[in-house]
Amino acid sequence: MPILTESQWDDFVCSRPEAHLLQSAAWGETKAAFGWQPARVCAGSTGAQILFRRLPLGFTIAYLPRGPIGLDWAGLWPEVHALCRRMRAIFLKVEPDLWEPDAPAMDRMPGFIPADPIQPRSTVLISLDGGEEDWLARMKQKTRYNIRLAERKGVQVRESTDTAAFYRLMQLTGERDGFGIHSQAYYQKALDTFRPRGQAALMMAYYEDQPLAGLMVFAHGERAYYLYGASSDAERNRMPTYLLQFEAMRWAAAKGCRSYDLYGIPDGDEEELERSFTERNDGLWGVYRFKRGFGGQVARSVGAWDYVYQPLLYRLYRLYMRRRREAA
Repeated sequence: MPILTESQWDDFVCSRPEAHLLQSAAWGETKAAFGWQPARVCAGSTGAQILFRRLPLGFTIAYLPRGPIGLDWAGLWPEVHALCRRMRAIFLKVEPDLWEPDAPAMDRMPGFIPADPIQPRSTVLISLDGGEEDWLARMKQKTRYNIRLAERKGVQVRESTDTAAFYRLMQLTGERDGFGIHSQAYYQKALDTFRPRGQAALMMAYYEDQPLAGLMVFAHGERAYYLYGASSDAERNRMPTYLLQFEAMRWAAAKGCRSYDLYGIPDGDEEELERSFTERNDGLWGVYRFKRGFGGQVARSVGAWDYVYQPLLYRLYRLYMRRRREAA
């Protein structure tokens, strides 16, 4: 079985600028610090990084985020399944890096069944083609205004290594908006892993040295990704989050990225989102109201797919997870 080392996988991924961040060796290294075991398998010019999570009695769950990389999926699946069976996986969850409606996943994933996603299924992709004036021209008028307002009102955006300040903002945001966050150690590990490679930055917006908002932006190949962001309740009239995103776009363009993935909006097509966003405030709807202003395109992935190796244990695992969500 052609299992690749971390350095071999790094070389494989770096030669494919279309590869997703979550398939990078650095992402596998980050997740390895928090209970996941990465393994990389290859068949010809197609490969996949799979993350394994240990369960009791020696079983695992397997997760392939935003892959495989390459075109010969049919040639890769036997290698993937052999690895998963060797690792005693109950099931393998795959979330391909494919967008609807151009890529029917079912034809390329024999034996898989539709499943619940882990990553957000829908996002907004911003083109970084052209210069900054072109970006601004593609934005909604209010977003352009708020970016310039933040500059006039003295907001300054700087790169930082202060994950403690960022984590405090994340705690405030999680409590305010009702979503879970990672530990400070997680954000620190991600920054420590990607930043020396020139692939990540922690950017903070300040007013008179008071941190108002922060985000972590990642660059990988042709794309940049906004994965984590937070803001305080102070000085919101200065619109710090708008200037913060604009500076992240500048950072991404300087890294050679051609698009900026805002990563996570309510699941649905653009027509539905535009019809409903003025009336909805629950879940990610407020996030969509903010992100739509930057002039990107709504994109919806083909979703998540499971391949089941242990049917009985798979049913028990899904039942356990459903009860756990209901109790949360």
